[in-house]
Amino acid sequence: MFLKMRSILLFCLVAVFLVSCSEYQKVLKETDVKAKYDMAEKLYNEGDFKRAVRLFEQIAPKYVGKPQGERVMFFFADSYFKNKDYYLAGYQFERFVKSYPRSDKIQEASFLGAKSYYMLSPRYSLDQSETDKALAKLQTFINNYSESEYFEEANTMAKELTAKKEKKQIEIAKQFNKLGEFNLPVLVSAITAFDNFITDNPGSIYREEALYYRIEASTLLALNSTEDKKKERLEDALSSYKNLMRYFPETQFKKEADKLAETVREELSAYQNTTLSK
Repeated sequence: MFLKMRSILLFCLVAVFLVSCSEYQKVLKETDVKAKYDMAEKLYNEGDFKRAVRLFEQIAPKYVGKPQGERVMFFFADSYFKNKDYYLAGYQFERFVKSYPRSDKIQEASFLGAKSYYMLSPRYSLDQSETDKALAKLQTFINNYSESEYFEEANTMAKELTAKKEKKQIEIAKQFNKLGEFNLPVLVSAITAFDNFITDNPGSIYREEALYYRIEASTLLALNSTEDKKKERLEDALSSYKNLMRYFPETQFKKEADKLAETVREELSAYQNTTLSK
Protein backbone atom coordinates (compact mmCIF):
# COMPACT_ATOMS: atom_id res chain seq x y z
CA MET A 1 0.00 0.00 0.00
CA PHE A 2 2.80 2.37 0.94
CA LEU A 3 4.66 1.70 -2.31
CA LYS A 4 1.48 2.29 -4.30
CA MET A 5 0.86 5.65 -2.60
CA ARG A 6 4.47 6.60 -3.15
CA SER A 7 4.19 5.79 -6.86
CA ILE A 8 1.01 7.86 -7.18
CA LEU A 9 2.64 10.80 -5.42
CA LEU A 10 5.69 10.57 -7.66
CA PHE A 11 3.47 10.44 -10.74
CA CYS A 12 1.59 13.55 -9.59
CA LEU A 13 4.82 15.45 -8.98
CA VAL A 14 6.14 14.55 -12.42
CA ALA A 15 2.83 15.58 -13.99
CA VAL A 16 2.90 18.95 -12.20
CA PHE A 17 6.50 19.49 -13.28
CA LEU A 18 5.69 18.72 -16.91
CA VAL A 19 2.69 21.06 -16.88
CA SER A 20 4.85 23.75 -15.30
CA CYS A 21 7.55 23.31 -17.94
CA SER A 22 4.97 23.39 -20.70
CA GLU A 23 3.44 26.58 -19.28
CA TYR A 24 6.87 28.15 -18.91
CA GLN A 25 7.89 27.33 -22.49
CA LYS A 26 4.61 28.79 -23.74
CA VAL A 27 5.07 32.05 -21.84
CA LEU A 28 8.72 32.25 -22.88
CA LYS A 29 7.65 32.36 -26.55
CA GLU A 30 4.77 34.79 -26.06
CA THR A 31 4.85 38.51 -26.75
CA ASP A 32 2.60 39.30 -23.78
CA VAL A 33 4.92 41.21 -21.43
CA LYS A 34 2.48 41.04 -18.51
CA ALA A 35 2.29 37.24 -18.75
CA LYS A 36 6.09 37.05 -18.75
CA TYR A 37 6.25 39.38 -15.75
CA ASP A 38 3.74 37.29 -13.76
CA MET A 39 5.52 34.05 -14.59
CA ALA A 40 8.97 35.52 -13.84
CA GLU A 41 7.87 36.76 -10.42
CA LYS A 42 6.15 33.45 -9.66
CA LEU A 43 9.31 31.51 -10.50
CA TYR A 44 11.45 33.96 -8.51
CA ASN A 45 9.26 33.54 -5.43
CA GLU A 46 9.44 29.77 -5.82
CA GLY A 47 13.23 29.90 -5.94
CA ASP A 48 13.46 28.86 -9.59
CA PHE A 49 15.98 31.59 -10.41
CA LYS A 50 17.42 29.90 -13.48
CA ARG A 51 14.14 30.04 -15.37
CA ALA A 52 13.10 33.35 -13.81
CA VAL A 53 16.18 35.14 -15.06
CA ARG A 54 15.46 34.16 -18.68
CA LEU A 55 12.11 35.89 -18.46
CA PHE A 56 13.54 38.91 -16.66
CA GLU A 57 16.14 39.21 -19.44
CA GLN A 58 13.30 39.51 -21.95
CA ILE A 59 11.10 41.96 -20.08
CA ALA A 60 13.57 44.21 -18.24
CA PRO A 61 14.03 46.62 -21.21
CA LYS A 62 10.23 46.89 -21.53
CA TYR A 63 9.84 48.19 -17.97
CA VAL A 64 12.48 50.92 -18.05
CA GLY A 65 10.87 54.13 -16.79
CA LYS A 66 7.69 52.34 -15.69
CA PRO A 67 6.44 51.91 -12.09
CA GLN A 68 7.23 48.18 -12.09
CA GLY A 69 10.72 48.81 -13.46
CA GLU A 70 12.33 49.07 -10.02
CA ARG A 71 10.87 45.75 -8.91
CA VAL A 72 11.77 44.01 -12.16
CA MET A 73 15.36 45.27 -12.15
CA PHE A 74 15.97 44.19 -8.54
CA PHE A 75 14.56 40.71 -9.15
CA PHE A 76 16.57 40.52 -12.37
CA ALA A 77 19.86 41.32 -10.60
CA ASP A 78 19.04 39.11 -7.63
CA SER A 79 18.20 36.17 -9.90
CA TYR A 80 21.67 36.40 -11.40
CA PHE A 81 23.13 36.52 -7.89
CA LYS A 82 21.13 33.50 -6.71
CA ASN A 83 22.28 31.65 -9.85
CA LYS A 84 25.90 32.50 -8.88
CA ASP A 85 26.36 34.46 -12.10
CA TYR A 86 28.28 37.11 -10.20
CA TYR A 87 29.59 39.10 -13.16
CA LEU A 88 26.10 39.85 -14.43
CA ALA A 89 24.73 40.23 -10.90
CA GLY A 90 27.32 42.90 -10.09
CA TYR A 91 26.60 44.73 -13.31
CA GLN A 92 22.82 44.65 -12.84
CA PHE A 93 22.99 45.75 -9.20
CA GLU A 94 25.18 48.68 -10.29
CA ARG A 95 22.51 49.64 -12.83
CA PHE A 96 19.83 49.37 -10.16
CA VAL A 97 21.73 51.62 -7.74
CA LYS A 98 22.25 54.25 -10.43
CA SER A 99 18.65 54.05 -11.68
CA TYR A 100 16.87 53.95 -8.31
CA PRO A 101 18.97 55.83 -5.71
CA ARG A 102 15.86 56.45 -3.55
CA SER A 103 14.65 52.85 -3.59
CA ASP A 104 13.81 51.02 -0.37
CA LYS A 105 16.09 48.31 -1.75
CA ILE A 106 19.10 50.59 -2.25
CA GLN A 107 21.08 49.26 0.74
CA GLU A 108 20.46 45.64 -0.14
CA ALA A 109 21.27 46.24 -3.81
CA SER A 110 24.49 48.11 -2.92
CA PHE A 111 25.54 45.32 -0.58
CA LEU A 112 24.72 42.49 -2.99
CA GLY A 113 26.49 44.33 -5.81
CA ALA A 114 29.62 44.60 -3.66
CA LYS A 115 29.25 40.98 -2.56
CA SER A 116 29.02 39.90 -6.21
CA TYR A 117 32.50 41.32 -6.83
CA TYR A 118 33.69 39.79 -3.55
CA MET A 119 32.60 36.39 -4.85
CA LEU A 120 34.65 36.99 -8.02
CA SER A 121 37.87 37.70 -6.10
CA PRO A 122 40.39 34.97 -7.01
CA ARG A 123 42.96 33.24 -4.79
CA TYR A 124 45.79 35.50 -3.64
CA SER A 125 48.38 34.23 -6.15
CA LEU A 126 46.34 35.42 -9.16
CA ASP A 127 45.71 38.91 -10.54
CA GLN A 128 43.84 40.96 -7.93
CA SER A 129 41.96 43.41 -10.19
CA GLU A 130 38.63 41.90 -9.15
CA THR A 131 39.68 42.11 -5.51
CA ASP A 132 40.47 45.82 -5.92
CA LYS A 133 37.05 46.41 -7.45
CA ALA A 134 35.31 44.44 -4.68
CA LEU A 135 37.18 46.38 -1.99
CA ALA A 136 36.19 49.69 -3.57
CA LYS A 137 32.53 48.64 -3.69
CA LEU A 138 32.58 47.34 -0.12
CA GLN A 139 34.27 50.49 1.16
CA THR A 140 31.66 52.65 -0.55
CA PHE A 141 28.92 50.62 1.10
CA ILE A 142 30.63 50.78 4.51
CA ASN A 143 31.04 54.55 4.22
CA ASN A 144 27.45 55.13 3.12
CA TYR A 145 25.54 52.69 5.29
CA SER A 146 27.18 52.41 8.69
CA GLU A 147 23.80 51.55 10.29
CA SER A 148 22.89 48.87 7.76
CA GLU A 149 22.09 45.31 8.80
CA TYR A 150 24.72 44.26 6.25
CA PHE A 151 27.45 46.48 7.74
CA GLU A 152 29.22 43.79 9.78
CA GLU A 153 29.24 41.30 6.94
CA ALA A 154 30.60 43.97 4.58
CA ASN A 155 33.36 44.77 7.10
CA THR A 156 34.27 41.10 7.44
CA MET A 157 34.50 40.68 3.67
CA ALA A 158 36.60 43.83 3.30
CA LYS A 159 39.04 42.59 5.96
CA GLU A 160 39.29 39.22 4.22
CA LEU A 161 40.04 40.82 0.85
CA THR A 162 42.58 43.19 2.41
CA ALA A 163 44.35 40.21 4.00
CA LYS A 164 44.34 38.45 0.62
CA LYS A 165 46.06 41.41 -1.05
CA GLU A 166 48.58 41.59 1.80
CA LYS A 167 49.22 37.87 1.41
CA LYS A 168 50.08 38.41 -2.25
CA GLN A 169 52.45 41.27 -1.37
CA ILE A 170 54.26 39.35 1.35
CA GLU A 171 54.61 36.25 -0.82
CA ILE A 172 56.17 38.31 -3.63
CA ALA A 173 58.65 39.81 -1.16
CA LYS A 174 59.46 36.34 0.20
CA GLN A 175 60.01 35.09 -3.33
CA PHE A 176 62.55 37.87 -3.90
CA ASN A 177 64.19 36.80 -0.65
CA LYS A 178 64.40 33.20 -1.79
CA LEU A 179 65.78 34.12 -5.20
CA GLY A 180 68.35 36.31 -3.47
CA GLU A 181 70.02 33.22 -2.02
CA PHE A 182 71.30 32.50 -5.53
CA ASN A 183 71.38 36.04 -6.92
CA LEU A 184 72.49 38.48 -4.22
CA PRO A 185 71.49 41.72 -6.01
CA VAL A 186 67.86 40.51 -5.85
CA LEU A 187 68.10 40.84 -2.05
CA VAL A 188 68.00 44.63 -2.48
CA SER A 189 64.61 44.22 -4.16
CA ALA A 190 63.51 41.89 -1.36
CA ILE A 191 64.44 44.43 1.33
CA THR A 192 62.66 47.20 -0.56
CA ALA A 193 59.56 45.00 -0.91
CA PHE A 194 59.54 44.23 2.83
CA ASP A 195 60.06 47.91 3.70
CA ASN A 196 57.17 48.93 1.44
CA PHE A 197 54.94 46.26 2.94
CA ILE A 198 55.75 47.30 6.52
CA THR A 199 55.12 50.98 5.73
CA ASP A 200 51.95 50.45 3.70
CA ASN A 201 50.33 47.86 5.99
CA PRO A 202 50.98 48.86 9.62
CA GLY A 203 48.08 46.77 10.96
CA SER A 204 48.61 43.72 8.80
CA ILE A 205 48.44 40.20 10.20
CA TYR A 206 51.63 39.59 8.16
CA ARG A 207 53.61 42.45 9.72
CA GLU A 208 55.55 40.15 12.09
CA GLU A 209 56.44 37.89 9.17
CA ALA A 210 57.62 40.84 7.06
CA LEU A 211 59.81 42.17 9.88
CA TYR A 212 61.45 38.78 10.35
CA TYR A 213 62.12 38.06 6.69
CA ARG A 214 63.62 41.53 6.34
CA ILE A 215 66.21 40.44 8.92
CA GLU A 216 66.96 37.36 6.82
CA ALA A 217 67.36 39.35 3.61
CA SER A 218 69.42 42.17 5.14
CA THR A 219 71.69 39.73 7.02
CA LEU A 220 72.44 37.67 3.93
CA LEU A 221 73.10 40.81 1.91
CA ALA A 222 75.39 42.24 4.61
CA LEU A 223 77.42 39.04 5.02
CA ASN A 224 78.10 38.94 1.29
CA SER A 225 78.79 42.63 0.78
CA THR A 226 82.00 44.28 -0.27
CA GLU A 227 84.09 45.91 2.46
CA ASP A 228 82.95 49.43 1.62
CA LYS A 229 79.28 48.52 2.16
CA LYS A 230 79.58 45.85 4.81
CA LYS A 231 79.44 47.95 8.01
CA GLU A 232 76.41 49.94 6.91
CA ARG A 233 74.55 46.79 5.88
CA LEU A 234 75.42 44.91 9.06
CA GLU A 235 74.08 47.80 11.11
CA ASP A 236 70.94 47.82 8.98
CA ALA A 237 70.44 44.09 9.63
CA LEU A 238 70.85 44.65 13.37
CA SER A 239 68.35 47.50 13.20
CA SER A 240 65.89 45.11 11.53
CA TYR A 241 66.28 42.69 14.41
CA LYS A 242 65.63 45.45 16.96
CA ASN A 243 62.47 46.47 15.11
CA LEU A 244 61.10 42.94 15.28
CA MET A 245 61.87 42.71 18.99
CA ARG A 246 60.33 46.11 19.65
CA TYR A 247 56.99 45.29 18.05
CA PHE A 248 56.90 41.54 18.70
CA PRO A 249 59.01 40.70 21.79
CA GLU A 250 57.43 37.23 21.95
CA THR A 251 57.69 36.64 18.21
CA GLN A 252 57.31 33.14 16.83
CA PHE A 253 60.58 33.76 14.95
CA LYS A 254 62.58 34.61 18.08
CA LYS A 255 64.94 31.63 17.92
CA GLU A 256 65.82 32.21 14.26
CA ALA A 257 66.02 35.99 14.70
CA ASP A 258 68.34 35.71 17.74
CA LYS A 259 70.66 33.44 15.80
CA LEU A 260 70.82 35.86 12.86
CA ALA A 261 71.41 38.81 15.20
CA GLU A 262 74.26 36.96 16.94
CA THR A 263 75.88 36.28 13.55
CA VAL A 264 75.55 39.95 12.61
CA ARG A 265 77.07 41.12 15.94
CA GLU A 266 80.01 38.74 15.55
CA GLU A 267 80.61 39.88 11.98
CA LEU A 268 80.29 43.53 12.97
CA SER A 269 82.75 43.04 15.84
CA ALA A 270 85.21 41.29 13.52
CA TYR A 271 84.85 44.07 10.95
CA GLN A 272 85.51 46.77 13.57
CA ASN A 273 88.59 44.91 14.93
CA THR A 274 89.98 44.54 11.43
CA THR A 275 89.44 48.26 10.80
CA LEU A 276 91.18 49.25 14.05
CA SER A 277 94.17 47.02 13.33
CA LYS A 278 94.86 48.72 10.01
